[in-house]
Amino acid sequence: MCKFTTIILLCCTFSVISTEVKAQNTDIDILRSINSNTSTIGFSKLISNTTTEVAIGVPLAMGVVALIEKDDNLLKDALYVGVSIGVGGVITQSLKYSINRPRPYVTYPEFITPYAFETSLSFPSGHTSLAFSTATALSLKYPKWYVIAPSMLWACSVGYSRMNLGVHYPSDVVAGAVVGAGSAYVTYLVNNWFWKKEGNKKLIGLQAYL
Repeated sequence: MCKFTTIILLCCTFSVISTEVKAQNTDIDILRSINSNTSTIGFSKLISNTTTEVAIGVPLAMGVVALIEKDDNLLKDALYVGVSIGVGGVITQSLKYSINRPRPYVTYPEFITPYAFETSLSFPSGHTSLAFSTATALSLKYPKWYVIAPSMLWACSVGYSRMNLGVHYPSDVVAGAVVGAGSAYVTYLVNNWFWKKEGNKKLIGLQAYL
């Protein structure tokens, strides 16, 4: 996990440097185009505000149902989704304070209209990371079109909403998606390895651990 975090940090640092040196104009031009679409501001506010509720509510609901139904596999899935979100959150916050990128409406107040104000830093997008952690974790555990399609559509909508609201650059959103999806995937591999090593012991009742 430490190696994965280091790789993500290096890749994202390179991405920021490269963007600032070579493609800052493209980044801000794309953002200006999306931010100027005022017809979707209401949708963007709504979908952006669902991010935390969905990310917390999904594994919590899975866990509650698992305990009621005494479904050990569902409980393990709930824990996996929750841990994926947690890992993505830690990496995202580490990157924010390591890279220290101001919000676009702070750097370009003459170009960007903020429809929301955030106290945290810009790179990467925490909302996008959270959404893609959740969507990727669900898609990996339940690889059915009726899970993958709505999950990914929601995650992509969250990413769009953050640009439409003027609080993130496109590069922030792309990095957030990479961090979120990558965190879920690596956690998925570790989760499978752990339960295989433990012989798929039962969680409910914890009898196997006493």
